[in-house]
Amino acid sequence: MLRHKGHSSRKDNLAINAVALQDHILHDLQLQNLSVADHPKTQVQKTENKSLKRDAKATIDTGLKKTTQCPKLEDSEKEYVLDPKPPPLTLAQKLGLIGPPPPPLSSDEWEKVKQRSLLQGDSMQPCPICKEDFELRPQVLLSCSHVFHRACLQAFEKFTNKKTCPLCRKNQYQTRVICDGAHLFRIKCATRIQACWRGYVVRKWYQNLRKTVPPTDAKLRKKFFEKKFTEISHRILCSYDTNIEELFAEIDRCLAINRSVLQQLEEKCSHEITEEEWEKIQEQALRREARDCSICLAPLSLASSQRVDTGQRSRETALLSCSHVFHHACLLAFEEFSVGDGPPFHACPLCRSCYQKKILEC
Repeated sequence: MLRHKGHSSRKDNLAINAVALQDHILHDLQLQNLSVADHPKTQVQKTENKSLKRDAKATIDTGLKKTTQCPKLEDSEKEYVLDPKPPPLTLAQKLGLIGPPPPPLSSDEWEKVKQRSLLQGDSMQPCPICKEDFELRPQVLLSCSHVFHRACLQAFEKFTNKKTCPLCRKNQYQTRVICDGAHLFRIKCATRIQACWRGYVVRKWYQNLRKTVPPTDAKLRKKFFEKKFTEISHRILCSYDTNIEELFAEIDRCLAINRSVLQQLEEKCSHEITEEEWEKIQEQALRREARDCSICLAPLSLASSQRVDTGQRSRETALLSCSHVFHHACLLAFEEFSVGDGPPFHACPLCRSCYQKKILEC
């Protein structure tokens, strides 16, 4: 009988141990006490938010501006442990078949884990799961000193259905919410803003320097002074007050005077001289006793009685209405040479009066 009792007790112990092991395996495989489970504080906040939303439906819009309270930066940067208490012991752990889970880390131990993560530079690198920067998204630190996005770690735990580090495969790790990535991201943004501002200040200083100090290069120096001259002339023109109506009236007055002068000149030049008048003009030219052309300084002939037989052909002589005499070829060359005077407003080379001409017979 004693033998049968001892044998049956051994069978009972084996059955209890088997049941305890099966229960531990089931608890280990089930997704319980995950590191990304909502913190009790967050659950309370969610319930409060739901109640506030329900109450908000009954409020009346008064038209006044509503002030929204933004969360303080200090509250958003607080660090806390997501699983401060160890999970309850299973039957196998109580019977001593499997070792108990490690106790929660103290604050000093968490500080050592965080320093190890800082030395490795994990927060400066992208998240190992999604390969993106941490920026301002929630970040978690595992007791094995590895760092991940909280949402990425939650998706990984749901996919594997157990608590295992994605890098070192450590089981039953502890999790702490940290803000190292957000702090580094703020420093990076501040550095970029300061760099942009300093660049803007330096560019403004350089532009003011270019406006005041002339460059040493000859081409740039010329452009510098040309720009200064145009600025000064533009400033003078802008400061000078002109009466447009008076200016236009003066222009009209000058045009009227010019028209009258041109009309008188045209009337004088358009008058045709008769043969009798030409004879009087020729007699006046003979009284002058002009023997040389005033243009080429060569001798000219006014009448057949004054010709000298030199055996050379005499040049044609042109008599002007102002009683001055020139070689016809010299007068034509002078008319082509003169600028601004056009027919019939040619001016005499001597008296500068408008003239009509007559070719004298040799």
